[in-house]
Amino acid sequence: MDYSLNLLQPGEKAYIQTVMDKGALRRRMMDMGLVPGAEVEVIRLAPWGGPMQIRVKRYYLAMRLSECAKILVGRN
Repeated sequence: MDYSLNLLQPGEKAYIQTVMDKGALRRRMMDMGLVPGAEVEVIRLAPWGGPMQIRVKRYYLAMRLSECAKILVGRN
């Protein structure tokens, strides 16, 4: 079952299925390691709808929830 990354809670892990955006934002996400098959873990959520901190490929990213909503993930 695929769902968007922004629905995960801290401590949960999943694998990226696809990035549903186009253009420069999609390329930027993929350059940061958000590629199909990569494992992501949610580290923390900022209060009041702020960014989500995730770990992917041994480094940490902070992303807006609106960007995380464009990334479909699943569990294997």
